[in-house]
Amino acid sequence: MSFRMRTGFFLQTRTGCGSTTGPVSRVLKYCNSRSLAVVPQGGNTGLVGGSVPVFDEVIINMASMKNVVSFDKVSGILVCEAGCILENLISFLDNQGFVMPLDLGAKGSCQIGGNVSTNAGGLRLVRYGSLHGNVLGIEVVLANGDVLDMLGTLRKDNTGYDLKHLFIGSEGSLGIITKVSILTPPKLSSVNLAFLACKDYSSCQKLLLEAKRRLGEVLSAFEFLDNQSLDLVLNHLEGVRNPLPPSMHNFYALIETTGSDESYDKEKLEAFLLRSMEGGLISDGVLAQDINQASSFWRIREGVAEALMKAGAVYKYDLSLPVEKMYNLVEEMRIRLGDSSKVIGYGHLGDGNLHLNISTPQYDDMILAQIEPFVYEWTSKHRGSISAEHGLGLMKANKIFYSKSRESVQLMASIKKLMDPNGILNPYKVLPHSLSYS
Repeated sequence: MSFRMRTGFFLQTRTGCGSTTGPVSRVLKYCNSRSLAVVPQGGNTGLVGGSVPVFDEVIINMASMKNVVSFDKVSGILVCEAGCILENLISFLDNQGFVMPLDLGAKGSCQIGGNVSTNAGGLRLVRYGSLHGNVLGIEVVLANGDVLDMLGTLRKDNTGYDLKHLFIGSEGSLGIITKVSILTPPKLSSVNLAFLACKDYSSCQKLLLEAKRRLGEVLSAFEFLDNQSLDLVLNHLEGVRNPLPPSMHNFYALIETTGSDESYDKEKLEAFLLRSMEGGLISDGVLAQDINQASSFWRIREGVAEALMKAGAVYKYDLSLPVEKMYNLVEEMRIRLGDSSKVIGYGHLGDGNLHLNISTPQYDDMILAQIEPFVYEWTSKHRGSISAEHGLGLMKANKIFYSKSRESVQLMASIKKLMDPNGILNPYKVLPHSLSYS
């Protein structure tokens, strides 16, 4: 565990084989007694400024807390420290014959504590659900330094309030997560991935419905991207190619199945694809023949964010919307901005999560004024969420009212005041500034 001031002061606390929670507790107790603000930090891969200091806050970085505490092969329950990098946990579980129910493009550097603190979603939420369902317990250090041990490994515990849910998604504003107990499913032998082309967004919607009906228990991911997203990846990332013959397709979908019977699962997916082709839902498609081809398919979808950064300035929005309305926002934004920007849409169609991105040669306040607050007002009008999986952090804290009622936000502020009366934990994040410190 390490902490440093934004001004450059740095202190590394080294620990032996025992628990590393103690130093976190002592630092928080000290800071709380002197009303010194603290920012917990994991892999610092967030997109809303949730893990960065605003003024001169102390940064508590969790990178040294990277041990797997235990793993039970019978139950599939993993207990680990908050600083474990997600990709390392995925590799560890793979060697044990299990899988992590969370997979993100930033898995090479993000940490499980940060994932839980932001309730990260990822690529396979449609199969495994959210972290609210997979996290069985946590250990968390409160603002005053008290260690709250809720590191249970039971799937069923109906005794009183389930307090862990307060901390999952609270972005370090109520306490610092130091350990996590998470339920992991067994690794299944059969994984199939198809890269498909659709003529319009309506076909994507119908394809999703048919996939849920006909693939059912083996459906593990359903992602989509528009042709502008694909063009960005092909133009800005080396070694990426379109797996389909050159043609004018408007939308693309990645459908993954995961099961235990390779021949049955593949036959089921092929039958679904043939039926969808005959029904006009897909205009072209290819089924990955090996793990390398599957990886190249995923590289296209996961590479969109990287390609956007290389293309120039980008305004990024992470939204939850009714599936039938999702792409309407992209189309309306294109009309609104005209030729000044490139508007693209992609995301987790299986769980109604749109990543709306506006790419421009450079940042421009006039363009931003055209985007905001329109994008938030549009989302609120359609009863969506302005943050599907990235949290609110600093950038969206004052915009929470687009998704939550004033009464709900006031209750959140009351909980914050009760648990962190001096307001030291991750200030200026999550809650509106007018409520956080009142």
